[in-house]
Amino acid sequence: MEEEAKHCPIGVYDSGVGGLTVVRWLHKVLPQERIIYFGDTARVPYGGRPRHELIEFSRQIMGFFRKQGVKFVIAACNTSSALALPVVAQESDVPLMGVIGAGAREAVSVTKTKRIGVIGTQATVASRAYACAVKELEPKASVYEQACPELVPLIEAGHRDGEIVEKPLKEYLQPLLERSIDTLILGCTHYPYLLVPIKRLAGPDVEIVDPAEATAREARDRLETLGLLSGKKAGEDLFFVSGDPESFHTATVQLGYTQRVEHVVIERYTI
Repeated sequence: MEEEAKHCPIGVYDSGVGGLTVVRWLHKVLPQERIIYFGDTARVPYGGRPRHELIEFSRQIMGFFRKQGVKFVIAACNTSSALALPVVAQESDVPLMGVIGAGAREAVSVTKTKRIGVIGTQATVASRAYACAVKELEPKASVYEQACPELVPLIEAGHRDGEIVEKPLKEYLQPLLERSIDTLILGCTHYPYLLVPIKRLAGPDVEIVDPAEATAREARDRLETLGLLSGKKAGEDLFFVSGDPESFHTATVQLGYTQRVEHVVIERYTI
């Protein structure tokens, strides 16, 4: 049974296309692993939702993944990682990890001045999950957080650069840059899609931390510890959404994914 479990897929979920930044790094770090991706596009964005809703959403998604026979799940969503994962991870018999711990560890490892900025959704920033995670690792660090409510809807609509993106980005980054940060955590898995304008506005002296990369590497370590690393890829990746599969497929094709996208009524499931 343990040998069979190794060949089971990894589940990855997010509110929309953001979690595909984690999938991209998983393909680089764990090319032998098959991935089942779920985008909760009918309920995106997550950032302004109350905690009890996010917990229920994650329970439904974990129930769906259990039916799919996954061996491990990554909550590729900072908002879910901050608010729902502490509850749902205790309830699930499938190992579940988020993205915040990995991002905090990476930021602490690269900062020189211990002045760290975080951009994220309203819910992630309000939770202070990154500040707590960073302070636990480096008590002397100063963490400055900025909610960016306009960014996820822009990214989901296909905007990656230009004035429509740069205008709100300037407003969000300015308070952090005035604090003389030397490290900026992209506290939402959607934000790496804006890496070009973020780097341009932040300047060369600010190190950008993408938790997606660190999460993929930590997932590899966790799977190795659990004895669940696959030796070969057993089948194709699968993509599911709670909203319109066609619009999501259009977005994924632009990002280099060509697999068919299927609709799922996620409310039918629970842990």
